[in-house]
Amino acid sequence: MGAVQRFVEAEADFEVASEESVLPDDRTHAVATSELALSMTRPEARQVVERWLAEARIARDTLRFALPPSRGDLGPGDLIRLDQPDMAGTYRIDAVEIGPYRIAEAQRIEPAVYRPLDMVDEVPPAFDFVPPIPPLPLFLDLPLLSGQEQEHAPHLAVTAAPWPGAMALYAASGGEDFALVGLYGRPATVGTLVTALPAASPALLDTGAPVQIRLSRGTLQSVSLERLLAGANLAAIGDGSPEGWEVIQFATAELVAPGEFMLSRRVRGRNGSDAEMAPTHPEGSYFVLLDQSVEQIPFASGDRGVQRNYRIGPARRAIDDPTYVAQAHAFRGQGLRPLSPVHLRLTPSSAGHDLTWIRRTRIDGDTWDGFDVPLGEENELYRVRVRNGSTILREAITSEPRWSYTTADRTTDAPPIGAELEVTQISARYGAGASARLSL
Repeated sequence: MGAVQRFVEAEADFEVASEESVLPDDRTHAVATSELALSMTRPEARQVVERWLAEARIARDTLRFALPPSRGDLGPGDLIRLDQPDMAGTYRIDAVEIGPYRIAEAQRIEPAVYRPLDMVDEVPPAFDFVPPIPPLPLFLDLPLLSGQEQEHAPHLAVTAAPWPGAMALYAASGGEDFALVGLYGRPATVGTLVTALPAASPALLDTGAPVQIRLSRGTLQSVSLERLLAGANLAAIGDGSPEGWEVIQFATAELVAPGEFMLSRRVRGRNGSDAEMAPTHPEGSYFVLLDQSVEQIPFASGDRGVQRNYRIGPARRAIDDPTYVAQAHAFRGQGLRPLSPVHLRLTPSSAGHDLTWIRRTRIDGDTWDGFDVPLGEENELYRVRVRNGSTILREAITSEPRWSYTTADRTTDAPPIGAELEVTQISARYGAGASARLSL
C-alpha cells in the first residue's frame, strides 16, 4: 500500500504540499491519503508518512489471549513482550474484556519505528520579496484591431515594476458599489518616447528617422515585412488619456541601451487611427505594445458616455489597500466610430462645383471579393460642412459620396481664403465619425 500525506509546507510560503511513500516489497496499487492541518518541513512530512506505513504493516500482527488473575495489573496501553519463536516481539494491549476470564487484545509494535531518522534537509527555493506597489493602468479606447473584439469595449494595459502578480480591476457606476470585473495576470509592455515622433503619411511605410523609446519592462523584437503586413508589432502612442491613441506598427526594433529601443520602418495611423495622429507626439508620450496582455474590459454598450469609477491594484490585496489606483472614465467606443473618407476632390460643374470622396469601412475592409467594401453602418449617411476655422458657414446631409456646392450657395457663404470643406460619415450608434478636410 502506498501513502500520501498532505500538509502545510513551513518553508515555502505555507503552501499546501504532499509527500508520498510506498513499501519497497509491496505489490498492491492501493493508495491511502491523509491531510494534516499542520505546518512542517518536507523531511518531517516524509518521516510521518513512512512511519505511518510501517505502523500499518506491523499492526497486522495481533494477539487475543486470556490473562490469569495474577496479572490483573495489565490493562489497555501496557506493553508486553513474548519470546515464542512464532510470536516474538513487543505488543501493546489495546482492549481488555471483563468476564469469566480477562480477554486481552493486543497488536505488535516496534519502538524503532518511532525513533527519528537522519533525513537530508531539502533547501526550499528562495523567492525575492516583491513589495506591492501601485500599478500603472492605461485605458485605451481603440478602433477595431482584428475585427474580433467587442466594438464598443475599451482596452486596459496595466504594468508595474516589479510585477507583484495578478492585478484586479473593480468598477462601479457610482458611489462605492465596486464589483470585480477582471483579472490581469500578465504585465503589459509599456514605455515612453525618448524622442518626439512627428506626423507622417498614414498607412504607408515610414522610412524616416527612428524614434527612441524607453520601456519600464518587457522587450521588443523586429519582424519581417511579410509579418508586418500581416499585423505584427501593433502598438499605440498617446498621452495616457483613454482617447487619442494612434495605432502604429514597426518592423525594426534595435536595442541601443538597457530597456531602450530605436523603432524604424513604421506604419502610421493604422486601423483608422490617422485621425489621432498629432502633428508631433512629444517626448514622454506613452507607448503600449498591443499584444495579448492588453485586453478589453467587460463593458456594456449602454454604458458608453457614462462616467464609471475604477480601481486597479494587486489581486491579493483588498480594494481599499493603498496600492490600488482609482480612476474615473467615460468611453465613447471608438470601435464604433466611422472612419474618415479619403480622396476628397472638388471639380467644376455646370451648377458650380462637385465634391466627391471615397468611403472607408471599419469592418472587413481588406476583403477583395465584393463590389465594394461593407458599409458597416445601418445607412450610408454623410455630413458636409463649409468651415472657416471654428465658424460653420454651411452644413448639409447627403446619402451618397458626393455633394454639389452651387455657385449661388458659394456666393451666399462667401468663404474666405483658407476655408475648408469637411466630410464626415455618420453612424446611427456612434454619431459623427472622423472627418476629412479639403482646403478651398
